[in-house]
Amino acid sequence: MTVTWEELGWEPLADGVGRVRLPVWDCTAGLVLGADRALLVDAGSSLAEGARLRAGVRALAGDRVTLLALTHPHFDHVFGAAGFPDAEVFAAEGARAAFGDAHAREELRADAVRNGLDAEAAGEAARALVRPGHEVRDRLTLDLGGGREALLADVGPGHTAHDLAVAVPGLAGGPAVVFCGDLVEESGEPQAGPDAVPGAWPAALDRLLELGGEDALYVPGHGAVVDAGFVRAQRDALADRFGVSR
Repeated sequence: MTVTWEELGWEPLADGVGRVRLPVWDCTAGLVLGADRALLVDAGSSLAEGARLRAGVRALAGDRVTLLALTHPHFDHVFGAAGFPDAEVFAAEGARAAFGDAHAREELRADAVRNGLDAEAAGEAARALVRPGHEVRDRLTLDLGGGREALLADVGPGHTAHDLAVAVPGLAGGPAVVFCGDLVEESGEPQAGPDAVPGAWPAALDRLLELGGEDALYVPGHGAVVDAGFVRAQRDALADRFGVSR
């Protein structure tokens, strides 16, 4: 029996493209279905959440989920990645050290605990953290089969030093979809932690807009799907906030 996106609590965005808003931190995970392969965008905040996410994507895509793109190295987006041991993992250029370095893993663990994740769960996830096998420099197109492609683009720095976006061209007149990670946030003000690069953030949003164009759906790391006008307004607000010339 075929299961629908909605029956699993996912939001369909375009033909073969959807996302789910995960509980607690309202973090988005996305899924792009091709005829041969499927791409997951971000993996949740813990090993338990990654396992739940895996069950959902298997119901939608079977064994096709062989690709995982991590938009940036923050715990709520990456701690579930070990739930996908057979997937090729992609991140922005330079991000590998943030996943493989012992100090960086400890920082991720500590940040997770500060934000309310159980200490044991945070430690377990940090120890199991998957190091990306592929770093994306500039852009990389993945062929998922059946005419479906996904473009991975190193659009940062901004929210972090290593921000990866995923742009999915529309099929049959449908809209393009851009998974933005936390470069864009709808449910609250964009968060600029110690690893942010505030002076470069507005330019990263310009690159997002170039990827998707005026008619695309832009999927924030947290919150509701937005349009190009929202991204442009958030770019201007960030420029004002950080004193960046437009």
